[in-house]
Amino acid sequence: MILSKRPDVDRFLAKPDAGVRACLIYGKDRSGVRERANLLASKVVERPDDPFDVALLTEADIESDPARLEEELAALSMMGGKRLVRLRLTTDRDAPEKRAAEALTAHLDGRLNPDAFFLIEAGALEKSGALRKAAEGPAGVATIPVYEDETGDVTRLVREALAAERLGLTAEAMDMFVARLPKERGVARQEIERLILYLGPGAGITAGPKELEDHLGVEPEASLSQAAEDAFGGRARQAQAGLRRARAEGESGPAVVRALSFYLGRLHRSAAAVAAGAQPAEAAKAARIFWKQEREFVRQLRAWTLVELDALRVALLDADRQCKTAGAPDDLIAERLLLSISLRARGLGL
Repeated sequence: MILSKRPDVDRFLAKPDAGVRACLIYGKDRSGVRERANLLASKVVERPDDPFDVALLTEADIESDPARLEEELAALSMMGGKRLVRLRLTTDRDAPEKRAAEALTAHLDGRLNPDAFFLIEAGALEKSGALRKAAEGPAGVATIPVYEDETGDVTRLVREALAAERLGLTAEAMDMFVARLPKERGVARQEIERLILYLGPGAGITAGPKELEDHLGVEPEASLSQAAEDAFGGRARQAQAGLRRARAEGESGPAVVRALSFYLGRLHRSAAAVAAGAQPAEAAKAARIFWKQEREFVRQLRAWTLVELDALRVALLDADRQCKTAGAPDDLIAERLLLSISLRARGLGL
């Protein structure tokens, strides 16, 4: 059972199916994997940190003692009932993955303790790898791939965390903050916590762009959103410089494609409004463009047509698919896309 849609994943993590005895959670976002695994563990056993009913292993454990994993899965709970065996694979070595796949197969075949729940956490796994093959076919096991959060997911994460502390951001400030957040979920949560401490937990305020700029303390030119603006404005050299800064800050190829897609979406909505009779400046304000960037956005809006933007959407979707392909050169794909957009913009007179 492969669970890739958010509602299905949320439902399963909140109440695991009774017939499921194992779960593989994997993906590049290690924090996202760990977060989901912790939530699932809390539903499988009452005390996820209880050493009597829970075994936590790493690849080092099963490499030093190849029989230990199956021994833990065969062991009975000291107090009776469910037993949880967690395996964390933190490298991409083949041997531990193969042993995990063999133990999973043995467990699903009923050769080990049927009351044990086998929870495996891993990084990005090849589709042809032993572990995914063992987990994606049989009944009794759930497989949850963890992808990088989309913009809507990140926005929801920020909004919920702030609301819990009686805080909020205006729409413009929310767009600024989400665009600047690291895409690795664990680091993103740390940044959200920093913002909460800055605004004051329980303060009951809704912060705007000015308060957010004071908190961020970094010029907007260092963000991916600025690189996207430069690309759509035909400034290839500046866009590449922004891309280099983003990489130095830990941003990856998929994050670049996402920033470009977000910017294109704003341009497309504004271009549609202009085609319906709105003035470019009015369309920019309706799109909640930061006031310092309105002039440049309007300049671009006068050049980019809906036809051009629709054609560019195809290229963005293709780049997104390529970046999500295992082993793909994400950074090169993103840089090529950035330069392609800049070249198109120059061709439009920007």
